[in-house]
Amino acid sequence: MQIYISGSLAYDRIMNFPGRFQDHILPEKIHIINVSFTVNGMNEKFGGTAGNIAYNLALLEESPLIVASAGKDFEAYEKWLHKNRLSLSGIRKIFEEFTACAYITTDEADNQITGFNPGAMKYPSLYGFNGSSTDNTLAIIAPGCIEDMRTYSRIFKEKKIPYIFDPGQSIPSLSGKDMMEMITGAQMLISNDYELEMIKKGTGWSKDDILQSTEAIITTLGEHGSVITSSGHDVYIPAAKAASLHEPTGAGDAYRAGLIKGLVMQKELTEAAQMGSTCASYVVEKHGTQEHRYTIDEFWQRYHENYS
Repeated sequence: MQIYISGSLAYDRIMNFPGRFQDHILPEKIHIINVSFTVNGMNEKFGGTAGNIAYNLALLEESPLIVASAGKDFEAYEKWLHKNRLSLSGIRKIFEEFTACAYITTDEADNQITGFNPGAMKYPSLYGFNGSSTDNTLAIIAPGCIEDMRTYSRIFKEKKIPYIFDPGQSIPSLSGKDMMEMITGAQMLISNDYELEMIKKGTGWSKDDILQSTEAIITTLGEHGSVITSSGHDVYIPAAKAASLHEPTGAGDAYRAGLIKGLVMQKELTEAAQMGSTCASYVVEKHGTQEHRYTIDEFWQRYHENYS
Protein backbone atom coordinates (compact mmCIF):
# COMPACT_ATOMS: atom_id res chain seq x y z
CA MET A 1 0.00 0.00 0.00
CA GLN A 2 1.18 3.55 -0.78
CA ILE A 3 1.35 5.74 2.32
CA TYR A 4 1.71 9.51 1.91
CA ILE A 5 2.99 11.58 4.83
CA SER A 6 2.51 15.32 4.52
CA GLY A 7 4.17 17.26 7.33
CA SER A 8 7.44 18.84 8.38
CA LEU A 9 11.11 17.95 8.15
CA ALA A 10 13.24 19.69 10.77
CA TYR A 11 16.46 19.65 12.73
CA ASP A 12 16.12 19.74 16.51
CA ARG A 13 19.17 21.48 17.99
CA ILE A 14 19.03 20.76 21.69
CA MET A 15 21.09 22.65 24.27
CA ASN A 16 21.32 22.25 28.04
CA PHE A 17 21.76 25.20 30.37
CA PRO A 18 23.54 24.21 33.65
CA GLY A 19 21.33 26.33 35.88
CA ARG A 20 17.80 27.69 36.18
CA PHE A 21 16.39 30.38 33.93
CA GLN A 22 14.55 31.97 36.88
CA ASP A 23 17.84 32.79 38.59
CA HIS A 24 18.84 35.04 35.67
CA ILE A 25 15.56 36.77 34.87
CA LEU A 26 14.59 39.81 36.94
CA PRO A 27 10.79 39.99 37.21
CA GLU A 28 10.82 43.77 37.72
CA LYS A 29 12.78 44.16 34.44
CA ILE A 30 10.73 41.74 32.34
CA HIS A 31 9.61 44.62 30.05
CA ILE A 32 13.21 45.16 28.92
CA ILE A 33 14.49 41.59 29.11
CA ASN A 34 17.97 41.01 27.68
CA VAL A 35 19.58 37.76 28.79
CA SER A 36 22.19 35.38 27.44
CA PHE A 37 22.58 31.77 28.54
CA THR A 38 25.86 29.93 28.06
CA VAL A 39 25.03 26.29 27.38
CA ASN A 40 27.25 23.27 27.92
CA GLY A 41 26.93 21.80 24.43
CA MET A 42 24.50 21.08 21.64
CA ASN A 43 23.06 17.92 20.11
CA GLU A 44 21.51 17.88 16.68
CA LYS A 45 18.65 15.45 16.14
CA PHE A 46 16.52 14.68 13.11
CA GLY A 47 12.86 15.57 13.59
CA GLY A 48 9.73 17.07 12.11
CA THR A 49 6.33 15.39 11.99
CA ALA A 50 6.76 13.82 8.54
CA GLY A 51 10.28 12.60 9.27
CA ASN A 52 9.30 11.11 12.63
CA ILE A 53 6.22 9.30 11.30
CA ALA A 54 8.13 7.97 8.29
CA TYR A 55 11.03 6.74 10.44
CA ASN A 56 8.70 4.73 12.66
CA LEU A 57 6.86 3.29 9.67
CA ALA A 58 10.20 2.19 8.25
CA LEU A 59 10.87 0.30 11.50
CA LEU A 60 7.48 -1.34 10.95
CA GLU A 61 8.62 -2.48 7.48
CA GLU A 62 6.61 0.05 5.49
CA SER A 63 7.92 2.38 2.75
CA PRO A 64 5.98 5.63 3.08
CA LEU A 65 6.53 8.67 0.87
CA ILE A 66 7.40 11.91 2.69
CA VAL A 67 5.77 14.95 1.05
CA ALA A 68 7.49 18.05 2.43
CA SER A 69 10.02 20.81 1.73
CA ALA A 70 13.65 20.91 2.92
CA GLY A 71 16.46 23.44 2.65
CA LYS A 72 20.05 23.85 1.53
CA ASP A 73 21.43 22.17 4.68
CA PHE A 74 19.42 18.96 4.24
CA GLU A 75 22.34 16.70 3.25
CA ALA A 76 22.84 15.01 6.63
CA TYR A 77 19.11 14.34 7.04
CA GLU A 78 18.94 13.12 3.44
CA LYS A 79 21.64 10.53 4.16
CA TRP A 80 19.75 9.43 7.28
CA LEU A 81 16.52 8.91 5.34
CA HIS A 82 18.39 7.00 2.65
CA LYS A 83 20.04 4.82 5.31
CA ASN A 84 16.56 3.97 6.59
CA ARG A 85 15.34 3.09 3.07
CA LEU A 86 13.00 6.06 2.79
CA SER A 87 12.34 7.66 -0.59
CA LEU A 88 13.34 11.27 -1.20
CA SER A 89 11.18 11.68 -4.31
CA GLY A 90 8.41 13.61 -2.53
CA ILE A 91 10.77 16.15 -0.93
CA ARG A 92 11.13 19.57 -2.57
CA LYS A 93 14.47 21.33 -2.07
CA ILE A 94 14.41 25.09 -1.41
CA PHE A 95 18.03 26.10 -1.96
CA GLU A 96 17.67 29.68 -0.73
CA GLU A 97 16.38 28.58 2.69
CA PHE A 98 17.57 26.43 5.59
CA THR A 99 15.64 23.34 6.61
CA ALA A 100 13.16 24.08 9.40
CA CYS A 101 14.90 24.05 12.77
CA ALA A 102 13.96 24.18 16.44
CA TYR A 103 16.56 25.60 18.84
CA ILE A 104 15.64 24.21 22.24
CA THR A 105 17.40 25.24 25.46
CA THR A 106 16.47 23.30 28.60
CA ASP A 107 17.46 24.27 32.15
CA GLU A 108 17.97 22.03 35.18
CA ALA A 109 14.29 22.34 36.14
CA ASP A 110 13.24 21.09 32.67
CA ASN A 111 11.98 24.54 31.66
CA GLN A 112 12.47 25.20 27.97
CA ILE A 113 13.03 28.22 25.76
CA THR A 114 12.58 27.42 22.07
CA GLY A 115 13.17 29.37 18.90
CA PHE A 116 11.73 27.91 15.68
CA ASN A 117 12.75 28.86 12.15
CA PRO A 118 10.29 27.42 9.61
CA GLY A 119 12.75 28.06 6.78
CA ALA A 120 11.91 25.81 3.83
CA MET A 121 8.67 24.74 5.52
CA LYS A 122 7.17 28.08 4.43
CA TYR A 123 7.16 26.76 0.86
CA PRO A 124 4.64 24.22 -0.49
CA SER A 125 6.09 20.87 -1.55
CA LEU A 126 4.06 20.88 -4.81
CA TYR A 127 3.69 17.11 -5.06
CA GLY A 128 1.33 16.01 -7.85
CA PHE A 129 -0.03 12.64 -6.62
CA ASN A 130 -0.28 11.62 -10.27
CA GLY A 131 -1.78 8.17 -10.65
CA SER A 132 -2.84 8.02 -7.00
CA SER A 133 -6.28 6.60 -6.32
CA THR A 134 -8.53 5.30 -3.58
CA ASP A 135 -7.31 1.75 -4.02
CA ASN A 136 -4.36 0.77 -1.87
CA THR A 137 -3.55 4.31 -0.67
CA LEU A 138 -3.62 6.03 2.73
CA ALA A 139 -2.42 9.51 3.72
CA ILE A 140 -1.87 11.62 6.81
CA ILE A 141 -1.86 15.41 6.90
CA ALA A 142 0.39 16.28 9.84
CA PRO A 143 1.53 19.74 11.04
CA GLY A 144 3.73 21.41 8.44
CA CYS A 145 3.39 23.89 5.59
CA ILE A 146 -0.07 25.46 5.92
CA GLU A 147 -0.51 25.70 2.15
CA ASP A 148 0.25 21.97 1.82
CA MET A 149 -2.29 21.15 4.53
CA ARG A 150 -5.03 23.07 2.72
CA THR A 151 -4.13 21.87 -0.77
CA TYR A 152 -3.57 18.21 0.00
CA SER A 153 -6.79 17.81 1.96
CA ARG A 154 -8.63 19.00 -1.16
CA ILE A 155 -6.63 16.72 -3.46
CA PHE A 156 -7.22 13.67 -1.25
CA LYS A 157 -10.94 14.32 -1.21
CA GLU A 158 -11.01 14.87 -4.97
CA LYS A 159 -9.12 11.62 -5.56
CA LYS A 160 -11.06 9.85 -2.81
CA ILE A 161 -7.83 8.99 -0.98
CA PRO A 162 -8.57 8.28 2.72
CA TYR A 163 -6.58 10.56 5.01
CA ILE A 164 -6.00 11.21 8.69
CA PHE A 165 -6.13 14.86 9.74
CA ASP A 166 -3.58 15.76 12.43
CA PRO A 167 -3.44 19.58 12.85
CA GLY A 168 -1.32 19.57 16.05
CA GLN A 169 1.15 22.45 16.35
CA SER A 170 -0.34 24.12 13.26
CA ILE A 171 -3.69 24.83 14.97
CA PRO A 172 -2.80 28.46 15.88
CA SER A 173 -2.05 29.12 12.18
CA LEU A 174 -5.31 27.58 10.92
CA SER A 175 -8.61 29.42 10.86
CA GLY A 176 -11.76 27.76 12.11
CA LYS A 177 -12.91 27.60 8.48
CA ASP A 178 -9.66 25.85 7.50
CA MET A 179 -10.08 23.22 10.21
CA MET A 180 -13.73 22.61 9.39
CA GLU A 181 -12.84 22.08 5.74
CA MET A 182 -9.95 19.70 6.53
CA ILE A 183 -11.90 17.68 9.10
CA THR A 184 -14.83 17.28 6.71
CA GLY A 185 -14.20 14.17 4.65
CA ALA A 186 -11.20 12.97 6.66
CA GLN A 187 -11.17 9.34 7.74
CA MET A 188 -10.42 10.50 11.26
CA LEU A 189 -9.17 13.41 13.36
CA ILE A 190 -6.25 12.82 15.72
CA SER A 191 -4.92 15.21 18.38
CA ASN A 192 -4.02 15.35 22.04
CA ASP A 193 -6.62 16.44 24.59
CA TYR A 194 -5.42 20.07 24.75
CA GLU A 195 -5.36 20.35 20.96
CA LEU A 196 -8.88 18.93 20.74
CA GLU A 197 -10.13 21.75 22.97
CA MET A 198 -8.37 24.26 20.68
CA ILE A 199 -10.03 22.65 17.64
CA LYS A 200 -13.45 22.81 19.29
CA LYS A 201 -12.91 26.45 20.24
CA GLY A 202 -11.62 27.40 16.77
CA THR A 203 -14.40 25.68 14.86
CA GLY A 204 -17.22 26.20 17.33
CA TRP A 205 -17.96 22.49 16.95
CA SER A 206 -18.65 19.97 19.72
CA LYS A 207 -17.33 16.41 19.49
CA ASP A 208 -20.73 15.36 18.16
CA ASP A 209 -20.48 18.05 15.48
CA ILE A 210 -17.01 16.79 14.50
CA LEU A 211 -18.35 13.25 14.19
CA GLN A 212 -20.86 14.53 11.64
CA SER A 213 -17.86 15.33 9.41
CA THR A 214 -15.42 12.50 10.09
CA GLU A 215 -15.73 8.85 11.10
CA ALA A 216 -13.72 8.93 14.33
CA ILE A 217 -11.78 11.10 16.77
CA ILE A 218 -8.62 9.77 18.40
CA THR A 219 -7.45 11.73 21.42
CA THR A 220 -4.02 10.94 22.86
CA LEU A 221 -3.50 11.42 26.60
CA GLY A 222 0.25 10.89 27.01
CA GLU A 223 1.07 8.41 29.76
CA HIS A 224 -2.67 7.89 30.31
CA GLY A 225 -3.18 6.28 26.90
CA SER A 226 -5.70 7.37 24.29
CA VAL A 227 -9.41 7.43 23.53
CA ILE A 228 -11.24 6.50 20.34
CA THR A 229 -14.57 8.29 19.89
CA SER A 230 -16.94 7.12 17.16
CA SER A 231 -20.74 7.12 16.89
CA GLY A 232 -20.93 8.67 20.34
CA HIS A 233 -18.99 5.86 22.05
CA ASP A 234 -15.60 6.16 23.75
CA VAL A 235 -13.09 3.30 23.79
CA TYR A 236 -10.13 3.75 26.16
CA ILE A 237 -6.72 2.41 25.04
CA PRO A 238 -4.20 2.12 27.90
CA ALA A 239 -0.62 3.18 27.20
CA ALA A 240 1.87 0.43 26.46
CA LYS A 241 4.57 0.03 29.10
CA ALA A 242 8.04 1.31 28.21
CA ALA A 243 11.22 -0.32 29.52
CA SER A 244 12.38 3.10 30.79
CA LEU A 245 11.25 6.73 30.67
CA HIS A 246 13.53 9.45 29.38
CA GLU A 247 11.79 11.99 27.13
CA PRO A 248 8.31 12.03 25.54
CA THR A 249 9.00 14.23 22.50
CA GLY A 250 8.05 12.37 19.33
CA ALA A 251 5.84 9.78 21.01
CA GLY A 252 2.76 11.26 19.34
CA ASP A 253 4.29 10.88 15.88
CA ALA A 254 5.25 7.29 16.67
CA TYR A 255 1.67 6.63 17.80
CA ARG A 256 0.46 7.84 14.42
CA ALA A 257 2.89 5.52 12.64
CA GLY A 258 1.69 2.47 14.58
CA LEU A 259 -1.92 3.48 13.96
CA ILE A 260 -1.26 3.77 10.22
CA LYS A 261 0.47 0.39 10.18
CA GLY A 262 -2.61 -1.12 11.78
CA LEU A 263 -4.92 0.49 9.23
CA VAL A 264 -2.71 -0.74 6.38
CA MET A 265 -3.02 -4.25 7.84
CA GLN A 266 -6.82 -3.72 7.90
CA LYS A 267 -6.97 -4.11 11.68
CA GLU A 268 -9.94 -2.85 13.68
CA LEU A 269 -9.43 0.73 14.88
CA THR A 270 -9.03 -0.41 18.50
CA GLU A 271 -6.21 -2.77 17.57
CA ALA A 272 -4.59 -0.16 15.32
CA ALA A 273 -4.59 2.30 18.24
CA GLN A 274 -2.98 -0.34 20.46
CA MET A 275 -0.26 -0.68 17.82
CA GLY A 276 0.13 3.09 17.98
CA SER A 277 0.64 2.96 21.73
CA THR A 278 3.18 0.16 21.36
CA CYS A 279 5.16 2.16 18.84
CA ALA A 280 5.07 5.26 21.07
CA SER A 281 6.45 3.31 24.03
CA TYR A 282 9.83 2.92 22.30
CA VAL A 283 10.30 6.65 21.70
CA VAL A 284 10.11 7.66 25.38
CA GLU A 285 13.03 5.34 26.14
CA LYS A 286 15.48 7.61 24.27
CA HIS A 287 16.35 11.30 24.02
CA GLY A 288 15.40 12.34 20.50
CA THR A 289 12.55 11.42 18.18
CA GLN A 290 14.46 9.06 15.86
CA GLU A 291 16.97 7.47 18.24
CA HIS A 292 15.08 4.25 19.07
CA ARG A 293 15.19 1.02 17.12
CA TYR A 294 13.41 -2.32 17.30
CA THR A 295 12.82 -5.32 15.08
CA ILE A 296 9.34 -6.24 13.92
CA ASP A 297 9.49 -9.32 16.16
CA GLU A 298 10.35 -7.15 19.18
CA PHE A 299 7.47 -4.86 18.32
CA TRP A 300 4.92 -7.68 18.22
CA GLN A 301 6.30 -9.20 21.41
CA ARG A 302 5.78 -5.91 23.28
CA TYR A 303 2.35 -5.54 21.69
CA HIS A 304 1.22 -8.95 22.91
CA GLU A 305 2.71 -8.34 26.37
CA ASN A 306 0.49 -5.28 26.71
CA TYR A 307 -2.69 -6.15 24.89
CA SER A 308 -3.13 -9.93 24.69
